Order: sequence, then structure tokens, then C-alpha cells
Amino acid sequence: MSYILALDQGTTSSRAILFDQAGTIAAVAQHEFEQFYPQAGWVEHDPMEILTSQLSVAVEALGKVGARPRDVAAIGITNQRETVIVWERATGKPIHPAIVWQDRRTAAKCSALEESGVGETVSNKTGLVLDPYFSATKVAWILDHVPGARARAENGELAFGTVDSWLIWHLTSGSRHVTDVTNASRTLLFNIVKGEWDAELLRIFGIPESLLPEVVWSSELVGEVTTTLGLGGIPIAGIAGDQQAALFGQLCWGAGEAKNTYGTGCFLLQNIGTEFVRSRHRLITTLAASSQKRLEYAFEGSIFIGGAVVQWLRDNLKLIGSSAEVEALAAGVPDSGGVVLVPAFVGLGAPHWDPHASGLLIGLRRGTSPGHIARAALECIAFQVADVLEAVESELGTPLGALRVDGGASVNNLLMQFQADILGVPVVRPQVTETTALGAAYLAGLATGFWAGPEDLRAKRQGDVRFEPKMDASERAGRRGLWNRAVDRAKGWAE
Repeated sequence: MSYILALDQGTTSSRAILFDQAGTIAAVAQHEFEQFYPQAGWVEHDPMEILTSQLSVAVEALGKVGARPRDVAAIGITNQRETVIVWERATGKPIHPAIVWQDRRTAAKCSALEESGVGETVSNKTGLVLDPYFSATKVAWILDHVPGARARAENGELAFGTVDSWLIWHLTSGSRHVTDVTNASRTLLFNIVKGEWDAELLRIFGIPESLLPEVVWSSELVGEVTTTLGLGGIPIAGIAGDQQAALFGQLCWGAGEAKNTYGTGCFLLQNIGTEFVRSRHRLITTLAASSQKRLEYAFEGSIFIGGAVVQWLRDNLKLIGSSAEVEALAAGVPDSGGVVLVPAFVGLGAPHWDPHASGLLIGLRRGTSPGHIARAALECIAFQVADVLEAVESELGTPLGALRVDGGASVNNLLMQFQADILGVPVVRPQVTETTALGAAYLAGLATGFWAGPEDLRAKRQGDVRFEPKMDASERAGRRGLWNRAVDRAKGWAE
């Protein structure tokens, strides 16, 4: 068989990528889908549009190279993580729109739980913090706001899952209700020390156990596609949440190795090995994807608005016609002209964890141009990553030697150079920047023997691009200081 098919179901689009034995991309298909904002701070998707867009791009990718299902050794699935879908077991129909990981509607609920004193219990079991970002309070919200939902859940009529579960349920005609350990670890319901759903957590969040999927390893055969002629019979053998898939795809398999993915948000993960450790600096501890069928851990700093700030320039401010235009616009000025943008549109993630912070654009002058704002938008992505990396380095007590990068915005050379400058360490970009999909492919390919083993994958990596820091220490300190003052204002704005 010639290919591994990665289904990469993201926050703004569904993609399918075919990888050959060399780990190079043979074909790509991508469809964007609609974002819904019913109220301020609410973000929803249509679960059926997620499904149909993902199936259509999968068949389209095969068609681009004339491949048939028999030419595909396995499917690996990677997905936007904490997004919640609840559906009817009998029909497979969702009972409510998907509540997206960015959604903040349960901020008050999380604050109330924190005030009740359960925060330490939750963190000790899950490695997470009480924040609307994660799945549990979203599930509870659906059960409490859709008429009859809680009673139906108690009766076993409903199923809950993150997007991986939703896709696999439909790909296997409802025969497999599963999620992998990495996605389970994002729900606030999974004990990542013991590796199991936790009864106390289910009680805290009011989630019936009957809703839950079976938890499987990230790299193992879980079923075959039965629902579509274009994919029928292909084994499903890899599952990982998008950021854990990227960590695996970047070959960060040893303790101390780290990567940052520039997608809708930004996510910096560092492998910390096989022992659970709580962060001292407001990072979260999460499960990493592994081909070893064992629990492995990573520190993670989650940034809610990364590449999405470029979409904001395009769709809200109309400064660019397409996301690809932002680099040229920003390069038209030598610097941001003192403009600073804090993109706290849905609050701030790590290391601040402030759901009430507001976006802030300051430093405007009479001579401020669209180029200055575009440059500030790119720089704010790098500044947020620097904040998280500073926290990661504080955990270790030693600086990181280099930061591996991937994701859509990592192809922006201006951003990558500024990222190296503001960090003061090299930034390393792989030849294949689609490491989220590549990680899912690796997991599926290792489970089915498409690749012989991890060392086979290491041998195939080549062509990295390296960005060396050019900014001097005093300028770096000055720029970071200005950013920090702006963040403090964003955090206090609602007050």
C-alpha cells in the first residue's frame, strides 16, 4: 500500500493529507467551514458540516493522485481538541451545535467551581486548570440547556465526544465510540495519573458516565471505515489531539524537547517524560501521544488567539484580502511604530489564565498605517509564545536550546525571524510544516507497520530551516517590557 491518510479536522477548516512512505505530502484537500458567534464570547460549529467537509476532502485527496481505498494503509485522525459534541446514539444526530474550545460561556461556572474549593482536586487529577477552554463545563451546559437532555443522558440515549469521537462514530457506522488518551486528557474528566475516567470528576461536573467514549491508545487499530464508498475498508489506527499530534510529528519524543504550533491558536508543548508533574508556573500538564502504549506527559502553554488574529485583520478590519497578504503588508514598515496589539478577544490563556481580559490595541499615532497594525498583529503572536516559553524555562531551570515550529503561520518568515529575535534562541522550521497531520500519520503508520519504527522516521527528517536571533538583549528587554505593560492593561480593562 502506498499512503497513509491523515484527517486533520481543525477549528476553521477540515483537511485531508496523503503521505507517502518517505513522509512527504502526496496530496492535500481543504475546505473551510462556517463559524457561528451567537453571543459575545460564544463560538459554535455545525457538527454535520464538520463531518461532511471532512469526508469530502478525504475523498478529494485520494482523487488527486488516483488512489483507491486499497492504496491506503491506514487513517490517522487529528482534531481540534476540547470542542464538544453531544449526539443521539440511535440516530447519530447532534442535539446542539458543537461548542468550540474558544467558547467562554461557562466562565462563571468555572469561577464558581474554583470558589467552591475543588480546583486543586481537579488539577491534581487532570493536570488542567478550571477554565471554560476545557470540555467538561461545555458538556454540562448542553445537558442543562437543551430540553430533556440530562434525562436522556441518564438513560443512556446520548453520547458525548470531542471531534475525533464524532468522526470515528460516523466513519464506523456507530460501531465505535472511542477517543484516545490525548483527547480524553483535555476534558477535565480523565485522571491522567491513573489513565481512566474519574468518578469524582464526573460528580463535580455533573456528567453521567453513560455519555463517555472508550479510551484507546493514540497508536492502535480501532476499526475500519464502513460508511463511505470512497474510504470503505481503510483501517483507523491513529488518533491524537492536534497539538499532541504535532509534538509527535516534530519527533519530540524525549524529555525536554519542545515545539510550538502556529494555528488558530498557538500551543507550546514540551515533553517531560513518563512521570506526572504539576506545573509551578500556570502551565498545564497533559498527556502526550505515544506509539509505546504508555502514559507520557507534556507541559503545555495554550494561547487562544494566534493565527486567528490574521483572520481578524482580514474579516473584521478589512486590512487584507487574504491571510497570505499579511507578511507583505507588515514588511512594508521597518517596525510596528510603537503599536501593540493584545489579542485577548476570548480572554487570555497561559500563563495568565484570565477569561475576563479584553483585546487591546494601543500606541496609535497620526502616522499609524495598516502596515504598523499588521506588524503588531504578527508580533503579538510571537510575544505570547515568548511568555509561555519563559514559563516553560522556569519549570526546567535551564533555557531551551531551540524552538521547533510548525503550523500555517510558521511559513511566515517575518514572524519566524521576530520570534527568534524576541526569544533570543534559534527557531527551527521543518521542511514539512504540516506536522499535526504528519504526527497523526506517523501514529497510524507505526500501528500498521507502514513504517518499521521510530528510528525509521528520524532517518527521513531533513531540510530544516533555521532562524537565528538578531535582536540585541537591550532591545529585546525593551520590547518585552512594552508588551508586558500592554498585557497588564488588557487584564485590568474590564475592571
